[in-house]
Amino acid sequence: MTREVFVSEMNDPKITVVTPSFNQGQYLEQTIRSVLGQQYPDLEYIIIDGGSTDASVEIIKKYEKCLTYWVSEPDRGQAHAINKGFARATGDIICWLNSDDMYLPGTLSSIASALDVNKSQLLFGNCLHFAQDGIDAYGSDVRGVSEKRDLLLADYVIQPSSFWTREAWRATGPLDESLHFSFDWDWFIRAQNAGVSFKPVDPYLSIYRIHAEHKTGVGGDRRRRELATIYARYAGPKYERLFARCLTSRSRIAFSRRVIWTCRLSRFEGTALKLAFPLLFLGFGRDEISDMMTML
Repeated sequence: MTREVFVSEMNDPKITVVTPSFNQGQYLEQTIRSVLGQQYPDLEYIIIDGGSTDASVEIIKKYEKCLTYWVSEPDRGQAHAINKGFARATGDIICWLNSDDMYLPGTLSSIASALDVNKSQLLFGNCLHFAQDGIDAYGSDVRGVSEKRDLLLADYVIQPSSFWTREAWRATGPLDESLHFSFDWDWFIRAQNAGVSFKPVDPYLSIYRIHAEHKTGVGGDRRRRELATIYARYAGPKYERLFARCLTSRSRIAFSRRVIWTCRLSRFEGTALKLAFPLLFLGFGRDEISDMMTML
């Protein structure tokens, strides 16, 4: 009862952050510092390490007095690690931050004031993407993208900049541990289907690090096969088949897209690709085509 009065009067809902980690010691400390550096007054921080053999455990121990819970033991993959963390979560707002990503200053205070913990809500904001080699960096426009994309065809929610209420987690259920690359997209679709209210916001909330060992980048055919299963589950076999056909023509499509973007015709991408590949995209609308291109 005392805690409930404090939350109501001070407007500081408890936030649980879970960080799954495995052999990313070179990035982990920056991730931890970005969470603890929020100086959020009611933070529950949980780290689930998969039995790392690098310096990860030593780094975690360095900050263990500031952690609510941590463990280092073998698990069944990233989704399982995150579910383990959420099983211990007691926050009104919950989220996960991978061990190679970071929060921007003030993120937790910002989302705490924007979410209604008594409702089933999911908030997602913008994200700064940067390459570890320093060659490339770019931002996002999640509000604009969410207004024109279909979540069943394009994953427009940037995971490290997403946060949701406990009510949303209860309505949706845990992550699908059979998935290795696309469990976040799968969960976002399930949340939408469960009636969770999606709230896009304009502030930049996180930094998404792109590096040589980045899971999405090295996923290859295994990742693309998994994406096909998401299309089959939620959009239907018609879109699963189209995605599979697109994969067989991926190099030619990629070349065509580069030409389209070089000519500054990106807003006509769906129409241009439909003209360039009439048989491939027969029966599909330009918006559907454009959405699917974001997942190749």
